[in-house]
Amino acid sequence: MDYKDTLLLPATDFAMRGNLSEQEPKRYAKWSEEKAYEKMKAKRQKAGVSFNIHDGPPYANGHLHIGHALNKILKDIILKTHYFFGDSVRYTPGWDCHGLPIEQQVEVKLGEAKKTMSKSAIRSECRAWATNFVNIQRDEFKTLGILGGWEDPYLTMKFKFEANIYRTLCEVAKKGLLIERSKPVFWSWAARSALAEAEVEYEDKEDYSLYVAFELSKEACEKIGVQNAKAVIWTTTPWTLVANQAISLNPNEKYSVTSEGYIVASALVETLVNQGIISGKIIKEFASKELENLNAINPLNGRNSVFILGEHVLMDGGTGLVHTAPGHGEDDYFASLRYGIEVIMPVDEAGLYDETLRVKKLLPENLLNEFIGLHIFKANEKIVELLGDSVVKVSKFVHSYPFCWRTHKPVIYRATKQWFIAMDEPKLDGKTLRTTALEALKQVKFYPEVGVKRITSMIENRPDWCISRQRDWGVPIAFFRDRATKEPIFDTEILDNVAKIFDEKGADAWWDLEIADLLPKDSKYDPANLEKVMDILDVWFDSGSTWNAVLNSGDYDAGGYQADMYLEGSDQHRGWFQSSLLLSCAVNQKAPYKSVLTHGFTVDGNGNKMSKSKGNVIAPADVAKKYGTEILRLWVGLSDYSSDLKISDDILKQVGEQYRKIRNTVRFLLANINDLDDISSNFTMLDKWILVRATKTFNEVSICFKNYEFSKGFNILLNFLSGDLSGVYLDICKDRLYCDELESSRRRSAQSAMAIITKSLLALIAPTLTYTVDEALEVAPNIIKKSANDVFELVYKPLEFDYKIEDELLRSSREKFNEIIDTLKKDKIIKSTLEVILETSSNEVLSNDLDEVIDWYMVSFVRGVESDECLAEFDIGNDKFKIVKADRFKCPRCWKYSAKNDGDLCPRCAKVMK
Repeated sequence: MDYKDTLLLPATDFAMRGNLSEQEPKRYAKWSEEKAYEKMKAKRQKAGVSFNIHDGPPYANGHLHIGHALNKILKDIILKTHYFFGDSVRYTPGWDCHGLPIEQQVEVKLGEAKKTMSKSAIRSECRAWATNFVNIQRDEFKTLGILGGWEDPYLTMKFKFEANIYRTLCEVAKKGLLIERSKPVFWSWAARSALAEAEVEYEDKEDYSLYVAFELSKEACEKIGVQNAKAVIWTTTPWTLVANQAISLNPNEKYSVTSEGYIVASALVETLVNQGIISGKIIKEFASKELENLNAINPLNGRNSVFILGEHVLMDGGTGLVHTAPGHGEDDYFASLRYGIEVIMPVDEAGLYDETLRVKKLLPENLLNEFIGLHIFKANEKIVELLGDSVVKVSKFVHSYPFCWRTHKPVIYRATKQWFIAMDEPKLDGKTLRTTALEALKQVKFYPEVGVKRITSMIENRPDWCISRQRDWGVPIAFFRDRATKEPIFDTEILDNVAKIFDEKGADAWWDLEIADLLPKDSKYDPANLEKVMDILDVWFDSGSTWNAVLNSGDYDAGGYQADMYLEGSDQHRGWFQSSLLLSCAVNQKAPYKSVLTHGFTVDGNGNKMSKSKGNVIAPADVAKKYGTEILRLWVGLSDYSSDLKISDDILKQVGEQYRKIRNTVRFLLANINDLDDISSNFTMLDKWILVRATKTFNEVSICFKNYEFSKGFNILLNFLSGDLSGVYLDICKDRLYCDELESSRRRSAQSAMAIITKSLLALIAPTLTYTVDEALEVAPNIIKKSANDVFELVYKPLEFDYKIEDELLRSSREKFNEIIDTLKKDKIIKSTLEVILETSSNEVLSNDLDEVIDWYMVSFVRGVESDECLAEFDIGNDKFKIVKADRFKCPRCWKYSAKNDGDLCPRCAKVMK
């Protein structure tokens, strides 16, 4: 007789192979149709705890890359972790829509036509470009199984959003933190325009290498104890020497006076001797601080050049004394700012010397007509000639230099009027913005903890924030100036009126409407006496103020301010985390977030940065197509996101193997509880053992997940699934599940334990493998569906089994037993553990339910030591174990060697067959 049909074999419609890439899009579409995110919100209306992630806006330009996928999946996993642990959750995704990259793409598209277009027409093209990519990226994010308020995302270009960005700016202005002053920026004299970093490319350029000696003032000489001395500077831009205001020294270096009276950094003496610039005989050495705030004399114009200290002065070239013209260099500017040194700018927008030469007396009177109107690059030779004997050495060399990407002409640093948020003005209840931000950081929890040190250091050392840009596509710095005095007007009535206009018409109104139309009715200001500020806001101001426009405005169901979490890449310590912190502190004196979580960057399997030229780029769409998004999501869950995350085909294949372990375990559990109607509480020893192990494991895993330590949690979980659960318990249980009577207490006990574990397991993995759990629940038996019909009805409830299980001897003896069995199988002495009897002297083992012990070792019988001969033996402590060949016959139904006669059924199977 074929007894196979008499076995209670597992049955489930949960497929062994997920066929993910084909099936996932269908389920994601179903979630969208059934408004899964709205269902999640409704399910937790009465939850006592709420949690929201405020989305750091990706840029609405181009398709998603693997870094986007990592970021959004991690947010989704964390949000769902809170959801499946019972919290109310909110997540409103958003996009940065303004800024240079979009404007550049539009410029390429428009070509020459842009020159004849109005600002509003150009902005309309930019808006259309951004809208297109918002729609593209939104669809791509949804294919990653990410849930959120996709139907009403926040877009920084929405009219009301632009108005709220502007309102944030107005609040900063009202606090007295907004100042206007000159600052050097990349300037294209050929295009007569300021440039952003992205608009600059580097090419080789030949320049002067010029060493110039500045005589020290009498007071400076006396201070360092010499009669005469000259400070030797090095420059590659002789044309900037007319605007020299200072000489910068390194505060941590010693300086030397040589026999010819030259002052250079002591650390560079040997190098300068080898170059023939100094003789090398040192007559005196002094600390740089000795010269601080004393003067040298500019040989071009006789003006004072003050000695200042700056960390930007390096010992990798030059003389260790840096010619400082704050209008012509960023380091020069910031170093001079600390000393209150005036920014002089004698160069006009076309790169020509202007009347500033005359006003500030930057050249002798007799030379002004020759130099005013002269292009700066044509002035270099004339400047070198004018310096005369002050030139220590001059030559030419080729180096990498910034060029304008449009005109392909070399650019310059040129100070222009810009708007800044002041870091050190005591305007916030007597505190500065810097102090307020640093204090606010102490109330924020960082994941990983080291993040607070990084952003703290940046806030401590950052300069004032330049928020103005001279571009078209952005929110305008919509202030009026008094036409006569040029003073900005921060009248609340005017600011509020402009904001209301932006609410209805968008920021385009600033360019479209006349001044009179932008003023409130019956305004006390005469439009004829006003002019508009035409700069736009730095795009970091846009994203930095989203806490106000999204969390504070009431326009979005995005959760409260402060946000529970901001989550972005570690580079955002310098970017979004910082801009958001500064604006929130400026307006409300507190951080916009309660916690900050950062992740590393995605790199290839060898740890290299991804680039198209290397051919090592992995696109999320390609992963989804080849492996399925569940594999990508599990990759995020298994990776330590606190450092850079490696991804490659080999890594994704390994993740696929881990996924199969999880899927097949879930499948086995579902298949073997298919006929269970009620959960029994009358557990056997084995069931108690696995329930205790599951309780301990799931508690550890849930703590990891709650602390966002997903990699650690999944490692613990996978070890449990492949070890205790699949490798031991489920393997052991097959006999009772398949061969016992349908309603046998042992079988129902095992099924009950499996059902309990299944419910908790599904809820535990649901945040990461939401699709898989939803698929499993769709075909799950009723015993599981009673508590959750689909994934969004799940709630994780901790297991609380604390039976006292003495399993140390059982575990260690089983381990040793299996080692010996492997050898016996290898030597072809036996084919299966069922061919043997285990004999032991251990009362601890024999005192248990014997059927449970037999199944624990998966043998045909267990008894006390009685055989003289054995296949093998071993000791565990003082307890002896013998492996003996079975002395009964193989049962044709269950294959245990426990039948009395050849061909007969064993007593258990005989009873079942009756």
